[in-house]
Amino acid sequence: MIENERRLPWLSRVLLVRPRAIEAALDRVAASGKVRPVPSAWQVSLGILRMWHRALFRSDTIGTSSAPKRGTPFARLCAARPLRFPFLVRERAIAPLDFSGLLSGRERVLRHLIAAHHDGSQFAYDLEMLSLSAGALDELVARVARVVSGEDPRSAYLRDLVVFEGYHEALLAAAERARAGDLGLSPEEARDPDISFFGYLAWCVAQPESLRETIAEAVTGRFTLKEGRAC
Repeated sequence: MIENERRLPWLSRVLLVRPRAIEAALDRVAASGKVRPVPSAWQVSLGILRMWHRALFRSDTIGTSSAPKRGTPFARLCAARPLRFPFLVRERAIAPLDFSGLLSGRERVLRHLIAAHHDGSQFAYDLEMLSLSAGALDELVARVARVVSGEDPRSAYLRDLVVFEGYHEALLAAAERARAGDLGLSPEEARDPDISFFGYLAWCVAQPESLRETIAEAVTGRFTLKEGRAC
């Protein structure tokens, strides 16, 4: 844990944004008993760098889908991800500097799932985060059901914002399964830090424990941001 924030490498302090809040979030994860051990601040920093690498070099894995796009003018506008971005910020559905999710509270995660497109198994990351908060999955099911039924007065807007047809129906089904304890992940997906929050934390735990160690392993080819530490 972060005993003295000033001892963290400057890169870590920048990447974590709010190190003490990250520490509190890791404490909550540890208290849940679902992930043991939890990563150190430096290891979370490496996880964040991995997320940046994904955003820069594997951006086709974020916010895209093979599902048909909605034909409304606003959905067509939002099909271009850069044009979608300001609406998601206004919706408080994304936190651009929170690449791990550890800085996002319950409401932010709920908004993120409802308004920001996820494809296939990618629901799992945020569903696992919500599973750490009592009653959060029940709340998600109720709120998404209102969008699907049209009872939510913003249903049409939210459907267009996620761009692709059938998104909220798929989210509702996934949330109901998650509430029953089934995330629908294969063992490989459960280990994938792109898909699973618990898998992301496990990936972080497996990484070098210090900046010096990371540099040494990177120089010898034993560590890369995409693949992490070589086994």
